Amino acid sequence: MKVVSIDQGTTSTKGLLVAEDGAEETVGAVRHGQILPCPGWVEHDAAELLENVRGLVDEGAARGARGVALANQGETVVAWDRDSGVPLANAIVWQDQRTEAEVAALAQAGKGETVRALSGLPLDAYFSASKLRWLLDHVDGARELARRGRLGLGTSDSYFTERLTGRYATDVTTASRTSLMNLGTCAWDSVLCDTFGVPTELLPEIVAGDEPIGMVATPVGPLPLLASMVDQVAALYGHGCRMPGEGKITVGTGAFALMLTGFERPAGLGEGIVPTAAWSCREGRAYAADGGVYTAAAAVEWLVRIGLLGGTEDLAGLSGRSAAGRDLFFVPALAGLACPHWDRGAAGLFIGIDTATGREDLIKAVLEGVAFRIAEVVDTLGFAGGNAISVDGGLTRSTYFMQFLADICGRPLVGRGEAEVTALGAGWLARAVAAGRDPSEPTAMPGLPSAAVQPVLERGDAAALRDRFAEALARSKGWRR
Repeated sequence: MKVVSIDQGTTSTKGLLVAEDGAEETVGAVRHGQILPCPGWVEHDAAELLENVRGLVDEGAARGARGVALANQGETVVAWDRDSGVPLANAIVWQDQRTEAEVAALAQAGKGETVRALSGLPLDAYFSASKLRWLLDHVDGARELARRGRLGLGTSDSYFTERLTGRYATDVTTASRTSLMNLGTCAWDSVLCDTFGVPTELLPEIVAGDEPIGMVATPVGPLPLLASMVDQVAALYGHGCRMPGEGKITVGTGAFALMLTGFERPAGLGEGIVPTAAWSCREGRAYAADGGVYTAAAAVEWLVRIGLLGGTEDLAGLSGRSAAGRDLFFVPALAGLACPHWDRGAAGLFIGIDTATGREDLIKAVLEGVAFRIAEVVDTLGFAGGNAISVDGGLTRSTYFMQFLADICGRPLVGRGEAEVTALGAGWLARAVAAGRDPSEPTAMPGLPSAAVQPVLERGDAAALRDRFAEALARSKGWRR
């Protein structure tokens, strides 16, 4: 069965046809608007996102797809009228920081340990719960629709699923990113819902995500939605990770490293590491450990927006001595710091600028800052020392970035090139569901490059640069408080 797999991401929606033999065929990619109403707020037009998803599904169906898979951008939330399908407001994106004060008040009230014990997640505005409460409190008509039983309130995947199939549902991998799901039971938790003030009865049904969910109407007839999962877990699956200890790094708008931990809720993870649910398999439910960097490619997009970089194609010309080698550093805390610091008060920082600093130095420093933060997350997750790590995402097309990342991590990196790994992972999972196979079975991975990027920097020199970066990072903390 050929599957059309949709990756509804932060900056665009992409479609991929995945055939029985694993062959991939691009369906299309559609960018959507970024709405920035005020500092710290990030929104999307939910109706625009749905239109883009639907259009790529229809195109895939016209080109022979007989099933659908969906990966979503995670903690982004939507409120809508379930009768009309009309969103009540723009979607609040995972990067949005508007609920920081409310989350800080919960922390001050001592709720952090309860939230972490039940959901596995730290208290942070990044996760969905505080955003969902914000929609209830601030969007005209939300409470009234809730009273009448017509309010849709959930992560973006639940909006897409309800509008495409008629089933009001979210998948367990996405639900595990809300701070409202009990990670042990994989069900909405009344204590968590009470803590954040989000009534359990308003939330969508939680489904496994790796089983048929409903039927999607297309111009060639209804197609089954076979799989739905959060983007980073989809990418983990797309990298072929099936056994505990295997992991990947995705360097997109943010950067996220995930590692499979086993088939029971993980315990004893390092400080700042987030456990998350993955797919079902013969052994039970797989779980992963997740470490995130809020700002990765988003920092490069910021360079373009302020005119310091013409476009990402300009990164191809970078070479020579690193900015860090000149004692110039950039801390990519443009939206605060995630793993392992969880400091939304941190701010972006250049340090080490002098009269000899040039434009190229600043661009290098931004790329290197992202690499330093990823290396910090990789160490915190505890990837097996020296093993090659599979990497995907737009920034991996920069040879300068990949070499610096390999040097600072002290590990070989295997890039996925131009492959759309997130869509590929969701598509492969959908094919396993359609065939009745155990999703944990290994999957052939066509197109993987045979050569890895090897570290060339001496370990001692890399350690010295990382120590110096840590000094810069410490200066960025708590700036916005």
